[in-house]
Amino acid sequence: MAILIDDPRWPAHGRLWAHLVSDADIDELHAFAEANGIPRRGFDRDHYDVPEESHARLVDAGARHVDGHELVRRLIASGLRVRARDRR
Repeated sequence: MAILIDDPRWPAHGRLWAHLVSDADIDELHAFAEANGIPRRGFDRDHYDVPEESHARLVDAGARHVDGHELVRRLIASGLRVRARDRR
C-alpha cells in the first residue's frame, strides 16, 4: 500500500494543485490526510487536492511522488478510481 502524489500542475484559485491518492485503501488515504493537516473538504471522491506549497512536506511525510500517468494507472488498478461519468 502506498500514498501517491503527482506534480502540482492543476491551476485553480490562483495556485497550482496536486492530487493525493492511495493505491489500495481509501481509509489509509483519509488517515494520511488527517495526520498531515489536509482538510477533508479537499477530498474529491477518490483523491485529495493539495496545494503546491504542501507537496514537499507530504513527500517528506511518506507520500511517494509519481507522475500523473502513474498516479491514474495505480488508482485505476486499485479499484478506487471514480470515473468522470460516475461523478454525478
